[in-house]
Amino acid sequence: MPEEEKLDWYVVHTYSGYEDKVKDSLDKTVKNRNLEDKIDQTVVPVETITRIKNGKPHTVKRKLFPGYVLVHMVMSNDLWYIVRNTRGCTGFVGPESKPEPLTEAEVAKMGVETTAELTVDYKVGDTVEITAGPMEGSVGTVEEIDIPARKVRVKITMFGRELPAELELHQVKLFCFFQNGLKIHFS
Repeated sequence: MPEEEKLDWYVVHTYSGYEDKVKDSLDKTVKNRNLEDKIDQTVVPVETITRIKNGKPHTVKRKLFPGYVLVHMVMSNDLWYIVRNTRGCTGFVGPESKPEPLTEAEVAKMGVETTAELTVDYKVGDTVEITAGPMEGSVGTVEEIDIPARKVRVKITMFGRELPAELELHQVKLFCFFQNGLKIHFS
């Protein structure tokens, strides 16, 4: 490839919430106009987050850079025009709106998809209810949360003694009950 035909990563600014629409429109345009050798990839960087809510794991994808799409392309006036006039696109990121390619270091930091840390809706000291396992239905206090190991240590009072229990994060949920129609959480 000649130097002017070099593929580089560029950042395209979009209207908020239009990232996926812009990506899909660009992908269709590239396919319809046979530009696969000029624009080979469009990416909306996302991270996958697993949250424990009510004792059940929920996985969601969250955009790392809301309002932006990464495009791997050969920059030319024609391609600039095609990308810039895609519905939902407001322009390229760069000084005075002139497209500035990302450096290798910037591309490495951006990532296409990453996995974020697991989050839970309880913390150390909270009262939780065990929702699975042999102690299901028991109530205890969170002593330690080990997110990388996906474990939680809970102190349970049973038979007049305090007993430690090590459980999976999804086996406990924040303890609450209803009193006079109000939902009450223990912390």
